[in-house]
Amino acid sequence: MSIYLGIDTSNYTTSVCLYDSGSGEVISKRKLLPVKNGELGLRQSDAVFHHVQQLPGLFEEAFGEYTGQLKAIGVSYAPRTEEGSYMPCFTVGLTAASILSSVLKVPVYRFSHQQGHIAAALYSVDRLDLLHQKHIAFHVSGGTTEALLVNGADGFVTTDIVAKTLDLNAGQLIDRVGVMLGLQFPCGKELETLALQCDETIKARPTLKGLDCCLSGGQNIAEKYLKEGRSPEVVARFTMEFIAAAIVGMSQRISEEYGDLEFVYAGGVMSDSIIRDELRSLHQCVFALPEFSSDNAAGTAVLASVKDQL
Repeated sequence: MSIYLGIDTSNYTTSVCLYDSGSGEVISKRKLLPVKNGELGLRQSDAVFHHVQQLPGLFEEAFGEYTGQLKAIGVSYAPRTEEGSYMPCFTVGLTAASILSSVLKVPVYRFSHQQGHIAAALYSVDRLDLLHQKHIAFHVSGGTTEALLVNGADGFVTTDIVAKTLDLNAGQLIDRVGVMLGLQFPCGKELETLALQCDETIKARPTLKGLDCCLSGGQNIAEKYLKEGRSPEVVARFTMEFIAAAIVGMSQRISEEYGDLEFVYAGGVMSDSIIRDELRSLHQCVFALPEFSSDNAAGTAVLASVKDQL
């Protein structure tokens, strides 16, 4: 039995995961950081404080279901692998991993939050083979809207950004519209519920510039719809259709540019059924299961297992 610990302290979720590389089973524990009603996020100092408060309880829950020897620890150290990518909230997980490594005498492997999302997506649908193959991975969330060329030829997952948003991230658009509608941040699930109640046909045309997209226009149109008295259901549906059209358009152009590669879609926004249905109508693709779409530590635990065996 080889057990690996994953830790992820992202901007809005504290996550701990134990992964058994033999059975493939995980014990995943996570907790959202508290955000006050009407607010669109947290200051980094507040996020760090809440992670420090929440992490011990999650460790207790995870290890309460398991007793044994850890093989290694995987932890997210930054949003991306690019030089200069940094957020203070990830230092909480790094500190915890360093302490545990010293006490338990096990190695620590550092991964980006983005790499963790990709690995969690692939784990959730039993496609870890793609970690070692070239493919396109979308990471679509509140902090990121990017398409990555993943090159596994070196025996591990390395990434290069090939397309991105030029302004708002998809999750930011969802949350801004959701808060306008009086929903609780983060607004994705509630906005999807509203959108699915819309019985009107909605057409959305986002701006694409090369392989990249612009999403800020979606907020302007949503505000206009609200001023015109359109229903919350229509505004919500438009927002989801606008994002779906952008991701579909980017996917089409990337396919034309990079050829016949498999596409993987990860990140919290990609749990939305409307967006997923639009993409399924475009091409065959791999989606993270909804419970592994949002921020979680399963990816870092899985990557620790892969790295440990190289």
